Amino acid sequence: MSARARAQARAALVKHLLWARIAGEVATPRENNLHHLKALADGDPYYHFGLDLDGRWSDSDTVLEMMAERCGISDDPEHTHGQDTIDPELTVNALDRVAARLKQAAEGRQRVLLATGHPAGLMPLHQAVGRALRRAGCELAIPPDGILTTEGEVRHLDGVVVLHRGGNLMHTHSPVPMQRILDVMQMDDRLPDLVHADHGWAGCSGQRGIETVGYADCNDPALFVGEADGRLLATVPLDDNVPPHRYQPVIDYLLTAAGLEADAPIEPPHLNGRRRRK
Repeated sequence: MSARARAQARAALVKHLLWARIAGEVATPRENNLHHLKALADGDPYYHFGLDLDGRWSDSDTVLEMMAERCGISDDPEHTHGQDTIDPELTVNALDRVAARLKQAAEGRQRVLLATGHPAGLMPLHQAVGRALRRAGCELAIPPDGILTTEGEVRHLDGVVVLHRGGNLMHTHSPVPMQRILDVMQMDDRLPDLVHADHGWAGCSGQRGIETVGYADCNDPALFVGEADGRLLATVPLDDNVPPHRYQPVIDYLLTAAGLEADAPIEPPHLNGRRRRK
């Protein structure tokens, strides 16, 4: 792709991110962002996503400064209510870093584990990446059946690991399911070369020293801390729960930047066996 084409693709994605509110003026309010980053600074493990954080992150002002730099929220400590933001340029920059690592995985036909704690939003992104990596010759790391936690059962859908309970796919921040998976895989000497994940799945693998790329909302500071500490290779800032189809331009940009083959586009509906006229 030429430099001009790359610039055009980037500009188009930034425009879409703002329109879809994946970045820009996102749905998460300022007060929620501040509450979560203070909870992280105060040492609440629920907000650490499985990462062991050193003492410098016990200062909420330090966390706020880092989140402004890496995610694009307001750096004004006096801004305590109302609208907050994600910088779409930071989103695309992080996608480029993820793409570079996915390209490396494809070229080396590496073993990759994909997992999501936000299946109602991010599942299509992880699934599309998994299918593209399989086409490139990568192996997807699939855990065995029967791994249980107090939250539910570990399952996988189209190569993406999720937590299941009572017929539902669970939203979870917990690192415990990934801890169980990695313990089993380590015993079999089958640890992944790369983890592509979010929430506690990504935090846990980064803490274990496995190369990890992740996705995080502006009210989930832990993975950005993990990247700042060098435990994650990249953390993509984005609203992680918009309608799933709105992530398709993100998927297209990511796979193109990684040099991976995307899924065939879905054909438009036909009427009475005939294509609609344009």
